[in-house]
Amino acid sequence: MFSSFMVNAWEVSGIVAVVAGVVGFFTVMRGSAFAAHAIPNGAFAGAAGAILVGASTLLGLGVFALAGAAMIGLLSRRGRHDVATALALVSMLGLGALFLSLSGEYSSEVESLLFGEILGIGANELLPTAVLGALCILAIAVLYRPLLLSSVLPDVGESHGIGAFAMEMLFLAVLALAAAMTVPVVGTLLFFSLAIGAPAAARAFTSRPPTAMALSAAIALVIVWLAIGASYETNYPVGFFVGAGSALSYAAGRLWAGWRRTIVWRAG
Repeated sequence: MFSSFMVNAWEVSGIVAVVAGVVGFFTVMRGSAFAAHAIPNGAFAGAAGAILVGASTLLGLGVFALAGAAMIGLLSRRGRHDVATALALVSMLGLGALFLSLSGEYSSEVESLLFGEILGIGANELLPTAVLGALCILAIAVLYRPLLLSSVLPDVGESHGIGAFAMEMLFLAVLALAAAMTVPVVGTLLFFSLAIGAPAAARAFTSRPPTAMALSAAIALVIVWLAIGASYETNYPVGFFVGAGSALSYAAGRLWAGWRRTIVWRAG
């Protein structure tokens, strides 16, 4: 379990989990779960296009992730956010289907982008993942106060000169960067699980933003590491364990919140 290729999996998945937990905290706070699903899934089309022309899949992912984020932000400025997100998703998925049909083959590399290939991570992926992960965390640290105010009290944020549209575009750009970083490692489906399940559970356990953000990263880290260990021992897909762990963590958070409300009600 701790051979060289498994050490790569532990390290890279740990970075991915922390980034997903931190960025996912604001994703849940801002009600952007659909965008967290749409951007990495739409970015898959960029990887398919990159394979078609023989370019870097990471470059294709990054370009389409940012393009999808920009489309969602611009279309939702004067319209419904969910409709704008859906339009961006179907547009990019349509392009992805076109790129796959033109390539004439369903590449195993494209399949790994959908479902991840944690146990096949190479040592050369550690540094790029760490650098992009550090950029995501740095961006959240810089934007923390205005982003938090814009997420919780947008009207108050506007009165303090914090533009809601500017914050939305900046956050979507960070989300796109996180997606481009994590999709080659855990796939589009697992990123969504980590970026939603762990933060939602953390918010149920505590209402303090800094504590919830740290707890979100810790829960995501535990989930992905347990998932890797369980997958190694059972030969079942990592995605199953990540999805199940995310759902169970959220269920535990809701049970804790319900129990706490009952205690407070009885004490009152």
